[in-house]
Amino acid sequence: MIWVRTATRADLPKVRELLVETWHATYDALYGVEKVNAICADWHSQRSIEENFDSPRSEFLVADDGGTVCGMAYASQDGKTIKLHQLYVLPEFHGRKAGVQLLIEIENSFMDCDMISLEVDEGNTGAVAFYEACGFEVTGCTANCGKDGSGIPALTLSKSIIYADD
Repeated sequence: MIWVRTATRADLPKVRELLVETWHATYDALYGVEKVNAICADWHSQRSIEENFDSPRSEFLVADDGGTVCGMAYASQDGKTIKLHQLYVLPEFHGRKAGVQLLIEIENSFMDCDMISLEVDEGNTGAVAFYEACGFEVTGCTANCGKDGSGIPALTLSKSIIYADD
């Protein structure tokens, strides 16, 4: 069984390991090992992870099976929109609903929002299919996924959120 919970500072080294592993598994074939190493050293450094963890108006979650931090998600609120910055699951845990559980918990963490949006590399076909299966639609594109000046093109996906009380 996999549980989703708010991350603690003690989880952050495991989150970094998860991010590096999932990025290499997903993006080595698209960007090359050297570029993935550079991105991980910058975007997934312990300092960057701690900055996200401490960011106001945000939620930082982990999924674990009681022994392994197998997934993570980080999102922030921008007006009435949830910006999903990161949602990653270790490859060996794909298909076990950790990603769905993380996404649901992120949506429920921002009850005054009516939209959720994210960016994903078009070449990451598994992630695109996952988000489309979760109700997201392609709403645009960006030339700089993840960070200003990254030069990484990506799709923008969004979906409306309707809460049971609405």
